Amino acid sequence: MTDSDANLTALPEEDVVEEEEVKTQTLPSAYSSIPIRPATQTSKQKYAPIEWLGYFDKEEDIKIPDSNDVFHVYTAGSEGPVVFCLHGGGFSGLSFALSASKIKANARVVAMDLRGHGKSSTEDDSDLSIETLCNDVLAVIKAMYGDSPPATVLVGHSLGGSVAVHVAAKRAISKLAGLVVVDVVEGTAMASLMHMQKILSGRVQHFPTYEKAVEWSVRGGFLRNIESARISVPSTLKFDDSRNCYIYQTPLEESERYWRGWYEGLSDLFLASPVPKLLLLAGTDRLDKSLTIGQMQGKFQMIVVRHTGHSIQEDVPDEFASLISNFISRNRIGPHGVEIPGLPRPQK
Repeated sequence: MTDSDANLTALPEEDVVEEEEVKTQTLPSAYSSIPIRPATQTSKQKYAPIEWLGYFDKEEDIKIPDSNDVFHVYTAGSEGPVVFCLHGGGFSGLSFALSASKIKANARVVAMDLRGHGKSSTEDDSDLSIETLCNDVLAVIKAMYGDSPPATVLVGHSLGGSVAVHVAAKRAISKLAGLVVVDVVEGTAMASLMHMQKILSGRVQHFPTYEKAVEWSVRGGFLRNIESARISVPSTLKFDDSRNCYIYQTPLEESERYWRGWYEGLSDLFLASPVPKLLLLAGTDRLDKSLTIGQMQGKFQMIVVRHTGHSIQEDVPDEFASLISNFISRNRIGPHGVEIPGLPRPQK
């Protein structure tokens, strides 16, 4: 045994192991350049609900005089024109949360829960006729701003787009300054009505937790932005005590008698609106004949938003907010309104 062997055997066993480990670690490895992976989130953490605070500034209930109707609205921003947002069927005002957090730098944002949706409560939540929905929007605007609202841009997604067009057609908002319709046109909508019941029945109807509902919405491709889904999806559900699970707040399958009225004649009403108009689409194949002709004649601005699903404002909120802000700037829509041909001049 050499002196070096004797010194080695005199070391505690754990020291020998440590020395061997150090030598082993210094050896070149084919995996040495691979970065350490961060700890993965559990499914529950990844899809957990997020509060609207930090996106909108506040929420409030708007009581409609001489009725029992109370409409819930979310607001953001303190200066500029009002961007009044109307969500799609089965959604809620929170579908505009991420977009509102960006738009509020240039405008005031109001997103209401339509009748039968979100936290709004009315004498008849099942009445989703286009006439009733339009009257609701006008009543909320009047309750919030009286007879002299600031310059207002109506922004509507899907069903909300139809409501926005019909509200604009009434010419009842003295300072209506713009109209933005998000991914809905008459031709495609009317053609899809015969399949709507099958589409609705194909959805998962019951969820044990909010997290599972958010996960289903994202994994199923219904929404593509997890952050937005975590904010908006819980607001579309309610807890069913009898079944001990969450179900949809709005039973859209029971509103079939109103569907045709939502979309019939929509293209002509849109084209006839005297205010600046923007149509945002997720695909060019959605234009019908009337809109194709109108677009060629320059009657409205059309933008196809790539790499997104039906809910453009949720899937790509930064791009959506930028498009809305650019629309306001391009048409010089200010906080005190602009003179629009065909609309009465506001009383001073």
